[in-house]
Amino acid sequence: MTFFILQLTLLLFWNRTNASPTVPDQLFSSLIPQKIANTSNSLPSPIQYPQYTTTWNVSNPGTWLDFIPDTWTSGFFPASLYALNTRQNLCGVTDANALGVADWVELGRSASTGLIPLETNNTNLQHDVGFVSFPFAEELLINPQNETAIQAVNAFATDLAARYNPTVGCTRSWDTEDPTDFTVIIDNMMNLEVLWASYTLTGNSTLIDIANSHANTTMINHFRDDGSTWHVVEYNSTTGNVIRKRTSQGYADSSTWSRGQAWALYGFANMYNHTKNADFLLTAQRAANYFLEHIPSDGIVPWDFDAPLSPSPRPADSSAATIAANGLLLLAQVDPANATNWSNAAIQILQNVTSLAWDSSWQSLLSNGTVNWPENNFLTGIVYGDYYYITAANMLVQMGLAECKEVAASNSTPTAVSNGSSLARQTCWGIKTYIFIVILAASLY
Repeated sequence: MTFFILQLTLLLFWNRTNASPTVPDQLFSSLIPQKIANTSNSLPSPIQYPQYTTTWNVSNPGTWLDFIPDTWTSGFFPASLYALNTRQNLCGVTDANALGVADWVELGRSASTGLIPLETNNTNLQHDVGFVSFPFAEELLINPQNETAIQAVNAFATDLAARYNPTVGCTRSWDTEDPTDFTVIIDNMMNLEVLWASYTLTGNSTLIDIANSHANTTMINHFRDDGSTWHVVEYNSTTGNVIRKRTSQGYADSSTWSRGQAWALYGFANMYNHTKNADFLLTAQRAANYFLEHIPSDGIVPWDFDAPLSPSPRPADSSAATIAANGLLLLAQVDPANATNWSNAAIQILQNVTSLAWDSSWQSLLSNGTVNWPENNFLTGIVYGDYYYITAANMLVQMGLAECKEVAASNSTPTAVSNGSSLARQTCWGIKTYIFIVILAASLY
């Protein structure tokens, strides 16, 4: 009898900590289209774009801060408008889901006009022309003959291709004062998509050669043996030799910046999707496994997996979580043998980041983003975190892993600091459960 009760208690404990993840209702909340429409209607003139919000401890927390178009994040908000058009096509329009509050395609087209001059005149985008091309790629899914979108995608792809150095084997990420210092960051894996988009339009195979070369070189030099990544690799542009491996936004040169790891996971899954190169799949799997194995026991993705917990709790990065969730869902589609594991992990991440960061009172969908910890920019909403939150829900519906829901707006207050209080709560629960088991067993002897 004692053995049976002990087994039952352990089973209950096991089930609590290993329950199947549940798709959070907030992914389909009517607040999402309402907030995005409100932000669209509030864009300044001349147009600027939201990048991140004010932080949690000011008088107006969660208020969007707008930036000029020549900023690397400018494409994400127009792309979010297109993503809600996709949501509307998937889910239809009802009073409850609020997807009918706007014409998402028209808003997306209007918001994208501020990006058009960047095709020929940009100084800040550098390699991030790929991210800025996102809304134009979305437009081509709706109207493949749209000349404005065709021109934009091809122009941005040409811009990125011009940054390619065949000696190094990569496209340059950041410009440097010393032209022989050729800097490549892991984020650039995501910008390769514009090369594929332009190749589809033009048939220019040189663009694909560049994308493959960049991915192969990154696979060799950006990854450590354990599947983690360096944020920055510096090459000598004349010899192609690696000069230095370091971080820019992470905790230390030897640490793993979580958003960079998410970019790597997503970027290599995308490259495998295009090429079916088994090495790219293996690299995406390695990046995914490292990411998942290093999420703390509270389930919250920290801004850097190696940042210390003391003297102050390390903040989360909700954007790293949503990017990784998208990457895992793509991985589930291209790696069917492990699809359930990848999709369950994505849903669990979405569940945890929603519990932490969803807040109806903020203009952003999520709080608890870390834009740049070394520059003291954290505990904010982030436009790309919101974008990938929307697209993750769309992907779940497209994959048959979630159904469109009619979820009314709900109130929730974000947790300002992660990986401290929630970790303590989970640890405390585990200790109490263990004590209960020991006492129960002892009382029966």
